[in-house]
Amino acid sequence: MKSWIWLLALGCSTPAPEVPTPPPTPAVDVSKYTGIFQGPLPARWDRAGDPALEQKVQLGRILYYDPALSLNNDISCNSCHQLDRFGVDNQPTSPGHQGQRGDRNSPTVYNAAGHFVQFWDGRAVDVEAQAKGPILNPIEMAMPSEPEVIQRLSAKEEYKKLFADAFPGVSDPITYDNLAAAIGAFERRLSTPGRFDKFLGGDGAALTPEEVAGLDLFVSSGCVACHGGTLVGGTMYQKIGVVKPYETADLGRQKVTNAPADEKMFKVPSLRNISKTGPYFHDGSVATLDDAIRKMGEHQLGKTFTDAEVASIATFLGALDGEVDAAYIAKPAIP
Repeated sequence: MKSWIWLLALGCSTPAPEVPTPPPTPAVDVSKYTGIFQGPLPARWDRAGDPALEQKVQLGRILYYDPALSLNNDISCNSCHQLDRFGVDNQPTSPGHQGQRGDRNSPTVYNAAGHFVQFWDGRAVDVEAQAKGPILNPIEMAMPSEPEVIQRLSAKEEYKKLFADAFPGVSDPITYDNLAAAIGAFERRLSTPGRFDKFLGGDGAALTPEEVAGLDLFVSSGCVACHGGTLVGGTMYQKIGVVKPYETADLGRQKVTNAPADEKMFKVPSLRNISKTGPYFHDGSVATLDDAIRKMGEHQLGKTFTDAEVASIATFLGALDGEVDAAYIAKPAIP
């Protein structure tokens, strides 16, 4: 009996066989990408010579959400550029005054302050200039004039104090320029850093091997000729259909310049958060990211991507999704 117990105890103490440790994943050499993408996103894009006082940012946040900037008090900046949906409304074109729709897709406001110009045709030089446009556009927010906007805001005591705090030392702070400056100050902090920024910062493990493979295909296919830089785009104009003609009635930047060379030229969009901001292209006519990749390959690069290549590039583009600061975008009390 004792020997049986001893043998049982001996058997229980037999160590389990060792499981071989898998070899470590080879480190990714991030340096070969930093020249293309120029480093991580900044936390903000400050305007030269225009200090972003916290009071100005707070005023801009309130104005961004305030439907009083529209004729019927029913549309705000956030109606088309919804901050809890990565800055878009996920519609081909957005409904404006009395349900009217324009002919262009509403792009995301996230990271827009880092773009070299604003709007698809570049008609605004910065987010401050961009903020002025939709308020007076008869299809969008439809306010009749700048003075009527200012009259409506000036009628509210809360705004008198908010503008005075945001623009101290100014005798008449409630102006259309200051309205735009405040909205711009708020938008200049709408940055969405994510795993791709950790990767560009030197953490080669921040992306999966599948995402890196998609990145390599994205680079080798020539996508970075337009979609380079920190924003993965947003730095240049390009003709849609540069290799194979693309059918669209929109003349693009030619509407602004009247120059024949600008026909069908559009600002190249940033691909940051692109998996969240469909539908795609200037008119929102492309429903899925996979279809957008195929069409860009065909019309811009002269390439026919296989399904596997489309999936690989889409996997990389998913790694461009960033993080939204929920506290920063929280809807404030509206006067």
